[in-house]
Amino acid sequence: MMMLMHVPRVLGESQLDAIERQLAADSAPWVDGRVTAGHQNVAVKSNQQLDESSALARELGGVVLAALERNALFVSAVLPYRVYPPMFNRFAEGMQFGTHVDGAIRALRGSRQKLRTDLSATLFLAQPASYDGGELVIDSDFGSQSIKLAAGDLAIYPATMLHRVNPVTRGVRLASVFWVQSLVRDDLRRSQLFELDRTIQQLTQTGADAQSMVRLAAHYHALLRSWAET
Repeated sequence: MMMLMHVPRVLGESQLDAIERQLAADSAPWVDGRVTAGHQNVAVKSNQQLDESSALARELGGVVLAALERNALFVSAVLPYRVYPPMFNRFAEGMQFGTHVDGAIRALRGSRQKLRTDLSATLFLAQPASYDGGELVIDSDFGSQSIKLAAGDLAIYPATMLHRVNPVTRGVRLASVFWVQSLVRDDLRRSQLFELDRTIQQLTQTGADAQSMVRLAAHYHALLRSWAET
C-alpha cells in the first residue's frame, strides 16, 4: 500500500526561478488561505494562497500540470484520471496549518464536475534552507513522518491521512498543493500496478526476453483494464 511517494525534480531550476519571481511580485494576488478551508479546517489554517480565480494562478497551475504530464514516475505511481487545478500557498513566519484531513470530494472550478480526492500532493517551491519550520507532517499508525523536500520535489500521500504543516519560524515556505482522482481507487491495487510497471521497466533495461516482456506487459494492462474506473 502506498503510504508516501517522493517524486524528485518535477520542476527545473528555470521554472522554479520564474515561479518564485512571480509569487514574490507586489502584484501577486494573495488572499487569506481560509477562503478554501472547510468548516472543520478553518480554525486550524493560517496561511495565504494565490487567488484561485486569478490569471497568475491559472498560468502557474498550467506549468505544474504540464510538468506532471511529462513525469513518468508520477503517472506510473498515481495513474491520474483527474487532477485538481494546483493551488499555491504561502506560509510566512508564525503561519501554520494544524492537523486535518482533506475533504473526500472537491468541486472542479468553473464546471459541474467533482473530483474524488484519492491522493493529496504537495509540490515544494522554496529551498529548505530558506526557511525554518514548515515541515509537512503526515500521521500514520506507525508514527509521524516529517517531510521538507527540495524545491521542485513532490510529496504524494493518501488523502485519508491526517497531516499538518508545522509553524514557520523563519523565512517563507512556498508550495503548490493539489489532489488527484486516480483511475484505480484502491491504494493496494494501485501500488501493485506501480510495482509491476517498475519491474517491467527494469527488466526491459536489462535486455530480458522480448516475448516474456510482452506477456508481462499484457498482464499489467489486463489488470489495469479490470481495475480502472472512468
